[in-house]
Amino acid sequence: MRKTLIKRFSQAHLLLPFHSPQPPCPYNSGIFHPHLRPPPHASKLGSTSTVGSNSRWVFTTPIPPEWVEPLYDLSDLASNPQPQPSPWVNQILKLLDGSVNMESNLDSYCSKFLIKLSPNFVAFVLKSDPIRGKPDIAFRFFWWAGKQKNYIHKIECYVSLIDVLSLSSDFDRVRCIFGEFKEKGFLMTVFAANSLIRSFGALGMVEELLWVWRRMKESGIEPSLYTFNFLLNGLVNSMFIESAERVFEVMECGKIGPDVVSYNTMIKGYCKAGNTKKAMEKFTDMEKRNLEPDKITYLTLIQACYSEGNFDSCLHLYQEMEERGLEIPPHAYSLVIGGLCKDGRTVEGSSVFENMNKKGCKANVAIYTALIDAYGKNGNVNEAINLFERMKGEGFEPDDVTYGVIVNGLCKSGRLDEAVEYFEFCKDNEVAVNAMFYSSLIDGLGKAGRVDEAEKFFEEMVERGCPQDSYCYNALIDALAKSGKMEEALVLFKRMEKEGCDQTVYTYTILISGLFKEHRNEEALKLWDLMIDKGITPTTASFRALSVGLCLSGKVARACKILDELAPMGVIPETAFEDMINVLCKAGRTEQACKLADGIVDRGREVPGRVRTILINALRKAGNADLAMKLMHSKIGIGYDRMGSIKRRVKFRVLVDS
Repeated sequence: MRKTLIKRFSQAHLLLPFHSPQPPCPYNSGIFHPHLRPPPHASKLGSTSTVGSNSRWVFTTPIPPEWVEPLYDLSDLASNPQPQPSPWVNQILKLLDGSVNMESNLDSYCSKFLIKLSPNFVAFVLKSDPIRGKPDIAFRFFWWAGKQKNYIHKIECYVSLIDVLSLSSDFDRVRCIFGEFKEKGFLMTVFAANSLIRSFGALGMVEELLWVWRRMKESGIEPSLYTFNFLLNGLVNSMFIESAERVFEVMECGKIGPDVVSYNTMIKGYCKAGNTKKAMEKFTDMEKRNLEPDKITYLTLIQACYSEGNFDSCLHLYQEMEERGLEIPPHAYSLVIGGLCKDGRTVEGSSVFENMNKKGCKANVAIYTALIDAYGKNGNVNEAINLFERMKGEGFEPDDVTYGVIVNGLCKSGRLDEAVEYFEFCKDNEVAVNAMFYSSLIDGLGKAGRVDEAEKFFEEMVERGCPQDSYCYNALIDALAKSGKMEEALVLFKRMEKEGCDQTVYTYTILISGLFKEHRNEEALKLWDLMIDKGITPTTASFRALSVGLCLSGKVARACKILDELAPMGVIPETAFEDMINVLCKAGRTEQACKLADGIVDRGREVPGRVRTILINALRKAGNADLAMKLMHSKIGIGYDRMGSIKRRVKFRVLVDS
């Protein structure tokens, strides 16, 4: 048979022994055996043909590409060796750059060096650290690999890709790949089951999660502790708390008992569902099972207690962490200190802060800001300023929130000129000035009677493009109303509506109170009706403003009628009658106060003894001590008179009649 001969000269001829054409090497569990056929180095290959070292002629029969594996087996070269990554891995990773030509570059490279990437190789690359944060590249590489001739993806390829995609919450692609995975009918493995349950659990894909669980059972794979924990996490992330509880019960009664991770997952689930009580029960359960809670357990519970405003429990859990000698994360300190500061317990917050510093845990801007804010609100502005300077001395750069609380604290303590200086400093040094700064200054200046300056700052907000929120409007409306400028306040109220700013219950309360003070009762009542029509729920303060105005204008019955109308709305101001009796006694209208007290008792709205106590205190506060003593030493309001066989309660109005 005639063969064509050609001359070839290449460096590769001198390096590689002659091999006759071979079929592609079979997959060998991802291990490459170098003594069978070493892969050529990219920089030393210049030809697709090989010849013996003494030959100048080769056959033109093409050599088929070779399947490359991700690891080298060095068992023939050393005792007890560890498989080493193939140099092909780094070469392929360099080509996975996400460029438009990525796939064509891979084709060219593999064609040039006569290689094809095995499924083990593809799975290995997809699991590698450089690819884990690049879902788009992983997806493209997976599809490119699948187009290789005689190539079929293994189960590990699908599982590794789903793991990468789940990290970026790419639901659509995960569903697409998993749909293909199910069609392949792979035999489930322990690795695949655990990885898929973890991925679907993190994404909250319960349907897919349960499919894997069922397939795992059908394949006779016994779940491990990790499998159970991944399943629990998935159910909890999807808020299937009852299903998670059933899985947890199976663990408690089975061979594989729950560990700290299992308990932490259930505690996280209960906290997410707002059931902190059950979370605390699980926490107590851990101690009964001699399981030591870790810092994650405590941090989860501290976060839940903080969200519910239960700052005592936050402090208690923090102290327990200290007693157990656990490392306290900075976020736990932030929550405890922030909670105590919100609760007005600045001294305790400062104590935790100093303890934090002693333990070498550095505070952050948020912790400093919380303490500065607490000192400012408690009126201890000097301490707030000292802490602010200490913060800067320790190298922390105050942000707009920190400057905002400083300005607010100075305004509340009446140090308005200093507040304005800080405000101007922020503007000059490009610190973001927001509505919080303006509302603090407008409120402070308004309360100090400097209404013109307050108005100036309000208009400056428009010039600087700072949105005027309801706090700023309310602060200026309040300042105008209290300075007797009701018409201007009402104009601002209408402007507020026109500009689409929410009119709050506080807005209406300010205006109703101001209108009653100017004896514009009907306008005040119209505003009240408008507030109800707009679906704004009245508060105790808003009804107090209305009832005080009506009582002082002699319309006590109207106030009682409106109070009755609030009950079906679920609004029942607890101190309504007390406020009305107090204002009547203070105004010297004792007779009306007594009539109101009788009406309250007759309608069964309050027990006589409590009404009597309220009236005694109201008379005493109004300076009418004689009537207060007379009522206290008599049976008025609580005693009974007999008229034959009829027993009647002694009315409160007897106090005035006598």
